[in-house]
Amino acid sequence: MLAETVENLEFIEESARQFANQKIRPNFMEWDESQEFPIELMRELGHQGFLGVLVPEEYGGSGLGYQEYISIIVEITKVCGSIGLSVAAHNSLCTGHILQFGNEEQKKKYLPKLATGEWIGAWGLTEANTGSDAMRMQCVAVEDGDHWIINGTKNWITHGKSSEVAVVLARTGDLLDSHGITAFIVERSNPGFEGGKKENKLGMRASETAEMIFDDCRVPKSDVLGKVGEGFIQAMKILDGGRISIAALSLGIAKGAYEASVKYSQEREQFGQPIAKFQAISFKLADMATKIQASELLIRKAAYLKNNGKPMTTISAMAKYYASEVCVEAATEAIQIFGGYGYTKDFPVEKFFRDSKLCTIGEGTSEIQKLVISRNILRGRD
Repeated sequence: MLAETVENLEFIEESARQFANQKIRPNFMEWDESQEFPIELMRELGHQGFLGVLVPEEYGGSGLGYQEYISIIVEITKVCGSIGLSVAAHNSLCTGHILQFGNEEQKKKYLPKLATGEWIGAWGLTEANTGSDAMRMQCVAVEDGDHWIINGTKNWITHGKSSEVAVVLARTGDLLDSHGITAFIVERSNPGFEGGKKENKLGMRASETAEMIFDDCRVPKSDVLGKVGEGFIQAMKILDGGRISIAALSLGIAKGAYEASVKYSQEREQFGQPIAKFQAISFKLADMATKIQASELLIRKAAYLKNNGKPMTTISAMAKYYASEVCVEAATEAIQIFGGYGYTKDFPVEKFFRDSKLCTIGEGTSEIQKLVISRNILRGRD
């Protein structure tokens, strides 16, 4: 599985690491405090090829695979979960949906702008009362000549206000009909498309989360993704890859918290020796290291299956579930190792702690992942 990684994977990791340390580390706490979404940083990420990781070179992307993608997300997230989240959402959701289900004209029009960071993307599935229960969505699209007219609101959308383009899922058929939902590409310039409330969040505060509001928003029929009625099926496939993204995000936070803990425990002295020499601390580090390794192996296996076009719904759900829970545990233990200092904003682990919790919620809660896993193993599916 790991032998499949390309020879230049270490080079890609180092590039992402250097970018994160040079461009993100000096400002990440300021962005967190002010909840500023650093749009210009996103443009720079695009210039580096980090916003079109999976996009073929012919569309302006980096033409890489999921192993490289995981490494990029991890290295960025070890410094700042917010930026890691925005990079992950941009790559796997909006850009990924157009890449996987767009026609040639749509790919040529949108992918170069998204891959280079000229445009920032959003993906609209969730609504106020329909999170995991997506088939009850109330955002509707009605056919009108050469257009569709969309009305409704999407909530908890990454880049909901600042994106130049969004992939939006809207109901075009009956309620609860899995073939009654359609995916649309909606540009910010479309009349009737506006950003709404920006959420004031516990963590991931520099990654914009906001409403998208559609009020008689007219979308040309040429901007339908795939066929009418295929949107829900498409979304479920996109979320398979999205689980790898959030698993990688979780891994980055866990590694960041762990590495900070190892360093601190070797420097902090109590009772005349570094606290790392106390079994209570060293055993915490051992548990963190072991679970992080297990998380990464699950994630890398999911990436291997995805790269090779093999069924990976169950493994990606396992990776997302396990890695996100380990992420929260590692961040919590890091606070404990740092003690009182860990509770202050002078040290990075309090941010890892705040950022970690989203990973067990976003793109399918831990409970939903267990539902997916249990259903598939009982049906004998991968």
